[in-house]
Amino acid sequence: MQESKRQKQVGQIIQQDISDILQRMGFNVIEGGMISVSSVKMTPDLLEARIYLSMFNIKEPKEMLGRILERGSEIRKELGNRVAKQLRRVPELQFFLDDTLEHVFKMEAIFKQIQDERDQREKGQQ
Repeated sequence: MQESKRQKQVGQIIQQDISDILQRMGFNVIEGGMISVSSVKMTPDLLEARIYLSMFNIKEPKEMLGRILERGSEIRKELGNRVAKQLRRVPELQFFLDDTLEHVFKMEAIFKQIQDERDQREKGQQ
């Protein structure tokens, strides 16, 4: 189902605020890697936010997600302080790993391998 204009607006507000909160908590650059909020999807009643986190160069993304989940109530409280004037109720937060970036890197590696094999065959034919 298509997101409403209000869902998108609230999602953008929450995405910006969660990014800032994670940065202040020290989660944006950690262990030589980066964590960013790739998207936020709101339920139609605006009571639940599904937050998708992209993790780059993090050795154990699931473990890192667990560390963020442990501090979920703290993150929600901080979010509540920020959006109190814009929303009647602070949405429940659900965090998910966004593995799109991982798939992009895998696909690039596959394409590079195919190109290298094609180049090798062309060299062999000459």
